[in-house]
Amino acid sequence: MNQPEYLNVGTVRTRHVTGGDGPPVVLLHGIGRSLEDWADTIPALAARYRVYAPDMIGFGLTNKPDVPYSLAGLARFVRHYLLAAGETRPVTVIGNSLGGAVAQQFALMFPGLTRQLVLVSSAGFGQEVNLALRLLAVPRLGERLMTPSPANSARSVKSLFYDPRFATPERQKLALKLAGQPNRTRAFLSVARFLGSWRGVHPEWRETLTRQLAEKQLPTLIVWGDKDVILPARHLQHARRVYPHAQTHLFPDTGHMPQIERAGEFNALTLRFLGEAS
Repeated sequence: MNQPEYLNVGTVRTRHVTGGDGPPVVLLHGIGRSLEDWADTIPALAARYRVYAPDMIGFGLTNKPDVPYSLAGLARFVRHYLLAAGETRPVTVIGNSLGGAVAQQFALMFPGLTRQLVLVSSAGFGQEVNLALRLLAVPRLGERLMTPSPANSARSVKSLFYDPRFATPERQKLALKLAGQPNRTRAFLSVARFLGSWRGVHPEWRETLTRQLAEKQLPTLIVWGDKDVILPARHLQHARRVYPHAQTHLFPDTGHMPQIERAGEFNALTLRFLGEAS
């Protein structure tokens, strides 16, 4: 992966990685995460495509301004980011977790700028989400739970993978660094509370988003890990119902980040889909 650089997206100092030449692909990480989640994906795609991987507004090492955070706002930021990067062509959007919901929102808001979608353990297909994220939606309790600590960061990283070997000290150290960023708690909780409550993911935005996007029949690949404890794999069954035109794949013995835990298989599957869809 190339070294991250910084780009001003309006007034937002945005950390990102770019690479390769060809049709454009943008990679969107999950809540509280960063572009490092695509470290194994970027080189594989950059062999054939122009790849853009930002830390989204409010996350990673990108600025975290005091603004209302919503799916529409995050999708609008992705649009502004691409323009700031000089990219005006229709893009393929690949999103993991929250990034998958942002990818779908982007496709709905900017249909003429979206070629294809790859949704990786994506938010938007079910109410169930792990207990830690539900508790963050509770006022005051969420703020207390967001206190940075090595133990919290280690626990968070371990929850992402089925194979504990992927919860490396380096990933835990990065998670702790991200947790300590100024205004991180405010941005994180704003997004989390937009998405859901202690009961789980709000149905209103999920149902509206998937119903409206299904009508567009956009070429879509949806993948999941069968041992995902963040967003359970049964969400894939609902995804197949709401997007019957989509290709789907379930990775065995895999957690919430197939692009890391099954990097080779994920890259091959994604490249094949992108080639077929284009």
